[in-house]
Amino acid sequence: MKWTASLAYSVGLITTDGNLSIDGRHISLTSKDLDQITTFASLLNLKNKIGRKKSSYNPQGIYYQIQFGDIQFYRFLLSIGITPNKTKSLGSIDIPPKYFADFLRGHLDGDGFTYSYWDKRWKNSFMLYTGFISASKDHILWLSDEINRNFAINGRINFNKTVYRLMYAKRSSLSLLKKIYYKDHLPCLERKSFKIKQSLAIIENIEKHADMLELVDRHA
Repeated sequence: MKWTASLAYSVGLITTDGNLSIDGRHISLTSKDLDQITTFASLLNLKNKIGRKKSSYNPQGIYYQIQFGDIQFYRFLLSIGITPNKTKSLGSIDIPPKYFADFLRGHLDGDGFTYSYWDKRWKNSFMLYTGFISASKDHILWLSDEINRNFAINGRINFNKTVYRLMYAKRSSLSLLKKIYYKDHLPCLERKSFKIKQSLAIIENIEKHADMLELVDRHA
């Protein structure tokens, strides 16, 4: 199967929110975001019906799911490291470096998060964090190593009850998000993308203002 940016993003979603049936044929993706399911279906040219199911984990009680059968794609996923019942056994995924940013964006949209806030302790201090979650220690260690290898950005891993979190603070987070969203109109979860773009715009404005003040001070 030929790698593309769209395929790499889809693999990122499957790595986090996907499931391979033990029948050797069927693949499914589940998400609380209908937008994520429809994007996934569009990228893989799927015409299958999108279903809904109740879940106690979602405040609204509804998750969306698409399931499809494709033996060739199933075997491809196996060949790169995605297996049935992967939650705690997931390890490394064989992703070409050229498409790692797209894979990582899918991973972030699936089980990742960002959050930001104004730190009141310092003037014009806007904090930004990016994190990736996995129940598998081997996978989170691999992800950390790959991000460092591809982008030379270091994160911090911690364990929280049942999951591992790979975290990136302000500067590292900013650099990483710029790598992941390397151009406009990429496949992504819109609600996360919108939030991230807002945070990046705030930081950009702060830095521009700081540069202007520095210029004024030098010529004062």
